[in-house]
Amino acid sequence: MSRIAIRSFADIRAALLAREEVALLDVREEAPFAEGHPLFAANIPLSRLDIEVYARVPRRTAPVTVYDDGEGLAERAAERLLALGYSDVALLEGGLAGWRAAGGELFIDVNVPSKSFGELVEAERHTPSLAAEEVKALLDEKADVVVLDARRFDEYQTMSIPGGTSVPGAELVLRVRELAPNPRTRVIVNCAGRTRSIIGTQSLVNAGIPNPVAALRNGTIGWTLAGQRLEQGQSRRFPEVSAENRAIAAQSARAVADKAGVGRAALADLARWREEAGRTTYLFDVRTPEEYEAGHLPGARSTPGGQLVQETDHFASVRGARIVLADDDGVRANMSASWLAQMGWEVHVLDGLDAADFTERGGWSAPVPPAPQAEEIAPETLQAWLAEGDTLVLDFTTSANYVKRHIPGAWWALRAQLPQALEKLPPAARYVVTCGSSLLARYAVDELHALSGKPVFVLAGGSATWIAAGLPLEEGETALAVPRSDRYRRPYEGTDNPREAMQAYLDWEFGLVEQLGRDGTHGFFVI
Repeated sequence: MSRIAIRSFADIRAALLAREEVALLDVREEAPFAEGHPLFAANIPLSRLDIEVYARVPRRTAPVTVYDDGEGLAERAAERLLALGYSDVALLEGGLAGWRAAGGELFIDVNVPSKSFGELVEAERHTPSLAAEEVKALLDEKADVVVLDARRFDEYQTMSIPGGTSVPGAELVLRVRELAPNPRTRVIVNCAGRTRSIIGTQSLVNAGIPNPVAALRNGTIGWTLAGQRLEQGQSRRFPEVSAENRAIAAQSARAVADKAGVGRAALADLARWREEAGRTTYLFDVRTPEEYEAGHLPGARSTPGGQLVQETDHFASVRGARIVLADDDGVRANMSASWLAQMGWEVHVLDGLDAADFTERGGWSAPVPPAPQAEEIAPETLQAWLAEGDTLVLDFTTSANYVKRHIPGAWWALRAQLPQALEKLPPAARYVVTCGSSLLARYAVDELHALSGKPVFVLAGGSATWIAAGLPLEEGETALAVPRSDRYRRPYEGTDNPREAMQAYLDWEFGLVEQLGRDGTHGFFVI
């Protein structure tokens, strides 16, 4: 008999409706997760559990429920969570099939709470939008119009509307007056699909900017389906903001946050909340990554505001937790908080911060459990071993990174599927494990040794040190030990998506409001 407790669909539903904390973890890989999951499930694959769960479920006494779809991953994940110090761990009764059988709604795709909320916003507020053909006509006739791309900068660089400027979502209210100082200039907001353009456009409307504003209907997908050309590799970014425009933006953002019921907090409140044993508190810095690295509050995670609203389930994986936001201008935190509040979160903005409070420097490092001890080798040693033969390299990076470049002869594998991977691998006298930094790979050492009976070594510094040493690389799906299920192929990413997939994605988004109604647990409202 399993020592792991069981929670039912009814238990989870009751907790969601009562606004209690719920950490419902789908421990499958992203591709199967995207094929169907509960609305507020958070995807933390067993393969990456060790390096993600402490950040995403920071309170070890939070109620955690794990599930899979019969693959045997959930029991392994539950045991691992107990070993990592989580004290309230349960299995979802019947797994995904049990959820479905009990009448639970299943949602496809990823970041579904945010995407369905975006559709609800448009349905209730009739967020203005223009079709791709209308925007193209405005650009062709050189009308007084600016196009602002609300996605991450790397997404914008992949493909963008001709002439568009990168202004990630939380930056829009802060930056728009610099980019469109004439109140008669039309502002077009786009993303790849629908959500971020809807939220970005409605942010500008809510903040009361005087310009006419519209979303590019259906984003770059709509642009492509209309047979229009996208730019690639662009680098236009938002400018600095004048003190006058910053003050105007701060005042309007505060008014929007107040209307949405956002809480106010001081550092003393944050300190008290972090000591609470029975409540989860997240601290997010919603400024740009560059600003964060120059100085941030101790313990704050960098979550640029547009992405936090878009991927809330990825950053705050405990539904019902408290979220605290920080910035240094009163614009981006308040605008981001206004949306999180409408999405049913208890959210507070830190007031009264000054430059002296932002004492930590550099990027964010995820908290991780101690890694198993393992013998490290240098890239040059590995190169010599590979030349001799009898050494096999296992690469646990993301499959996308592996395909882009990897050590010649390295096999790609998923940590949660090591037994299946070993069945496909040729015999070896020893193994060397790696990933981008070898952080994740270290957690595979003991299991790989137990399964193979062979010595296992870690590439010091990971594949990054091999690359830095200028050693040979290869690319492509040269040696996949298991299928590439770690990444769901998004129909709105990249430039080579089938038209049918793009249209099907739009059709799915249009149906989300109805599906929200059937589910009945969302707690969303729209100001």
